[in-house]
Amino acid sequence: MMKISAFGDEIAVDFEEQLRVLRELDISLIDIRAAWGVNCSLFTDEQIGRINELRARYDIAVSCMGSPIGKSPITDPIAIECERLKTVGETARQLGTKNVRLFSFYPDGDADEAAIQQSIDRLGTLTDIAAGSDLQLLLENEKGVVGDIPERCLQLMRAIDSPRLRFIWDPANFVQCGAVNQVDRFWDELHPYIGYIHIKDARLADNSVTVAGAGDGQLPQLLTRLRETGYEGVLSLEPHLLEARHSSGFSGADGMAAAVGALRELMAEAGIAEG
Repeated sequence: MMKISAFGDEIAVDFEEQLRVLRELDISLIDIRAAWGVNCSLFTDEQIGRINELRARYDIAVSCMGSPIGKSPITDPIAIECERLKTVGETARQLGTKNVRLFSFYPDGDADEAAIQQSIDRLGTLTDIAAGSDLQLLLENEKGVVGDIPERCLQLMRAIDSPRLRFIWDPANFVQCGAVNQVDRFWDELHPYIGYIHIKDARLADNSVTVAGAGDGQLPQLLTRLRETGYEGVLSLEPHLLEARHSSGFSGADGMAAAVGALRELMAEAGIAEG
């Protein structure tokens, strides 16, 4: 049994509209990246209170904070991201989740061994803060950061090796980094670190983003492996069907409905019950 969540700002700018559409789609979890056009790292107390009021009204829980932490130059002072983690962590606490998504920093040039070690050191510092704040960090394999391709993701996860830092497998991002047959080749080594799954697919031929199962991200194989290994976590829809931006994406209500339908079809084929 696995739960479906979705990035609400893929649906609409207005937070209540995000919740309304998710409720129509019978989804009771949301990943919060932005509400009313404001990034989750910048919410005011008033906005947090309003989010909680609306969540209660629509009976939707927060699954993860889609923070931008680590989507920044590796040469920036780490203190900036430490303070941002403390801010997002407190917002997460007020919104009822421990999960905070983050990234592994943009290298200054090639993602060579020196950059990998810099990323490990910085992620280790953030992981220590998470441990002291009862947060769960979830590292996404974003394009262009140090941990973009499977091999470097594995290096980072092995080096830190903390239950407070788990891995988000995003199939489309791996495709757009050129990873072929990603599940066949990298599942065995990476899957022990998985803490969350992003549902997004893409085609190797042109990097175009598709609904789950229509690209080269091996979504059917990924879901089957997850079921076989007893994964009972979240499948979070981040479809990017209409637009992919630096710090967000957009699919619209119709795009999200299509993404949800495609995922549920794949879940049924893989014998996965929706919790």
